[in-house]
Amino acid sequence: MTWFAALSRAQRLWFALTLLAAVTIIGAGWILEPGSAALPGSAFTVDSSIREIAPELGVTGMALARELGLPVDAPKGKPLKGLGVGQEGLDEVVHHLAGHRPSRLRYYVYAALVLWGIVFLWRLGRPDGSPVEGRRGWYPRLPYILTLVAAGIASGFALGKSPNPMEGIVKVPKAMAGLYPSVAAEAAALLFFLLLAVVGNKLVCGWACPFGALQELIYSLPLMRRLKRKKVPFVWSNGVRALLFVLALLLLFGVVGRSKGFVLYHSLNPFNLFNLDFSPLSVTLTILLALGLSLLLYRPFCQFVCPFGLVSWLAERFSLARVRIDRAKCDECGACVAACPLEAAGDRVEGRSFPADCYSCARCLKVCPRDAMVWGWPRGAEAGRADAALNAGKP
Repeated sequence: MTWFAALSRAQRLWFALTLLAAVTIIGAGWILEPGSAALPGSAFTVDSSIREIAPELGVTGMALARELGLPVDAPKGKPLKGLGVGQEGLDEVVHHLAGHRPSRLRYYVYAALVLWGIVFLWRLGRPDGSPVEGRRGWYPRLPYILTLVAAGIASGFALGKSPNPMEGIVKVPKAMAGLYPSVAAEAAALLFFLLLAVVGNKLVCGWACPFGALQELIYSLPLMRRLKRKKVPFVWSNGVRALLFVLALLLLFGVVGRSKGFVLYHSLNPFNLFNLDFSPLSVTLTILLALGLSLLLYRPFCQFVCPFGLVSWLAERFSLARVRIDRAKCDECGACVAACPLEAAGDRVEGRSFPADCYSCARCLKVCPRDAMVWGWPRGAEAGRADAALNAGKP
């Protein structure tokens, strides 16, 4: 690989040590958290009550009652067969809720992938001493593509759907609505994902999220390139995403609808794919639509639906390592704007205070003829170039 051959000795050391660190992190997770806790055999029968089953599944009685199609105030101590629940229906609900039991090893996988993304973008993507004329060889796609494949396999199909960034934001209000026993535990999971998004700008979405990886891989296929130049205005996509989130909260807390506890995102959860669980039908349609549209649109589910995408977009204001612009060099030629699959680069060049999502895909970093863009930290050498766009820009 020409790029790897051009790396300096120091960069190759960074490369080796980072891979070693990533493997060590995952290995530690394998030892400390070998998998999700096993369910207690096949002891769940309709002779048991909601009060007996719910704690074993990690949910509240209210949540289990709703999943079983019962009123949320149904008697929790009465055997399920006395409430009209059949064994087949119970088995389906247990299978569904078991899919939400987290494989804690995935937290380590997320951390390892984000670490690799940070080091690649900050230290490895551009060979030391490489002149701007050689920028086309910077930030090669192959390492990124391989990382996405690893994310889809390791933090997706191999370990199941839970935990994931979308779940991280959805479970907090669910716990507040009484569907999970501990708000603090769900908030801690959300904090983990937000920290990963802040340390490296949205890297947990751009480099580690398994469904985000599938969308990115499909979008990267060399098909329909002319149509891909069309970008949905961020105000539209973000508006839809925000309205869905507000509607989900109103439904969850019973402000809209007949009773509280309805989880809109259950019907739109593409992460079910990683458990090969395609029910209800709306989940299957969501998966097919998101992956199909990815041929034309950049990460459509992330843009229009994902609630964590919305929250992490707000958190981008506090990102430590991110794309930064040297205002003294930038002549607003538009090369980065054309390369960016969203409005992220254009918004930053224009100096908007709330620019579109940036998934740290590095497309903009290899096209600037003025060497005005860099991915890095607030201080230090090239990585410390000030980005006035994020501090004193347009509204």
